[in-house]
Amino acid sequence: MDTITQPPPPRSTANPAPPRSAGSVRRTTSIDVSWPDGLDGQRRFIGGARDLWTPLAGEDGLTLAEARFDARLTEDKTITAITAQPSGEAIARLVGARAGGHLRGLLREVMPEMVAAAHPLYIVLDDLSGTALVSSFAWSQWYPDWADRLREKLGEERHAQMMAQRANVCWGLQEGNSGLTDEVDPDRVANADAGDLRNPIDPSGWHDLAEADGPGFRRARRIDVTLDRENGVIVVDSAFQDSAKRRDGSRVAIHEYRLGARADATTLELLSLQPEARILPFSECPGAIANTGRLVGRNLAEIREDVLAQLRGPEGCTHLNDALRALADVPALAARMAGAVEG
Repeated sequence: MDTITQPPPPRSTANPAPPRSAGSVRRTTSIDVSWPDGLDGQRRFIGGARDLWTPLAGEDGLTLAEARFDARLTEDKTITAITAQPSGEAIARLVGARAGGHLRGLLREVMPEMVAAAHPLYIVLDDLSGTALVSSFAWSQWYPDWADRLREKLGEERHAQMMAQRANVCWGLQEGNSGLTDEVDPDRVANADAGDLRNPIDPSGWHDLAEADGPGFRRARRIDVTLDRENGVIVVDSAFQDSAKRRDGSRVAIHEYRLGARADATTLELLSLQPEARILPFSECPGAIANTGRLVGRNLAEIREDVLAQLRGPEGCTHLNDALRALADVPALAARMAGAVEG
């Protein structure tokens, strides 16, 4: 049988963020991960989020909502401590939970008001699960032999189990794909420059980002929402990136998507969806984009559930799904923008 040669994965960042446009709301979120007690110690997760209304291009804008959290997680992703702003009894109930699918369910249970209001604290806490899963990638930028170190630490049996458990969790890790082999070239996977999220001509375009010494991982999102009033359409331009810090202070990205969308401003029907793969680890990964067309025609406010139903497992990309799920908050952002205009 002839060997099929796959093209290299995409590896070109779209950063920095574009300058904010007049009459827009921009949501930015980030989670920065560090290891203050070393590799074997607990990880520290610092989350930040902000919704910013920009009446006129070039202005600082008006903060409509913001949030922050500081959490510690063990190696198995158990939350041992967490504080947040805004605070509340719900935050204390997260201690002892593990970052994963069950955490997302718990968040909906303990903070239903924030979920319903699309408060930025909810979405940045929701991102704990995905961030905890991939953040150890940061160590590959500190130690070139990180894959060998991990294999030795786990032992052959656990390492084999880990590789087997990855099979079919997403489009890019289907049986037979390059991401399931031990021969993946780390330079080929992780040599994409992440750029800088912040645009020097728009210094207020991002909230303050956390920085720490040593290895560091960051998940960052941006969602820009504007209204095409003439056509009654909500217009969305969003970005999603996972990146890690290099020793020289620059950053390398492992996942990055751009995502454009248009929805009917009255019915919230999703009229169009344009995902763009900018940086992905494996050659097969961009193929997941084809299935996103299943979401067109769905209600934007219900897209979280639709993504889980339509793009589960090998039908979708875990990271693209995270970017798509965040679109569920767009109707609330558009409503805040309308309220800011009226105010």
